[in-house]
Amino acid sequence: QVPLVESGGGLVQAGGSLRLSCAASGRTFSGYAMGWFRQAPGKEREFVAWISRSDYSTLYADSVKGRFTISIDNAKNTVYLQMNSLKPEDTAVYHCAAFIGGTYYSTTAYDYWGQGTQVTVSS
Repeated sequence: QVPLVESGGGLVQAGGSLRLSCAASGRTFSGYAMGWFRQAPGKEREFVAWISRSDYSTLYADSVKGRFTISIDNAKNTVYLQMNSLKPEDTAVYHCAAFIGGTYYSTTAYDYWGQGTQVTVSS
């Protein structure tokens, strides 16, 4: 059973918006900060955003700062990624994961990865 399930991806024109969701499945992640990553074809998985469950502090990759917003609903055990002003270079599979410690922008600091949701931005 996949512990985290992403949804909300799709095809959108440049300048459009999408809202991704990441829901826990079969277990709770109430003790974990959470992150979003993305992976484009032929490229390494890269950090997008991070959020703390305790004080809701956030961190973003420079490439999405000012356009993307990460949020969390602890009651629903769900993490969101609001993506505005989308660009073709945002096209990727987006994954969420639980932060287990370490460097927040490194994939090695995360576990319990979801299978991802495809985001395609047309020009």
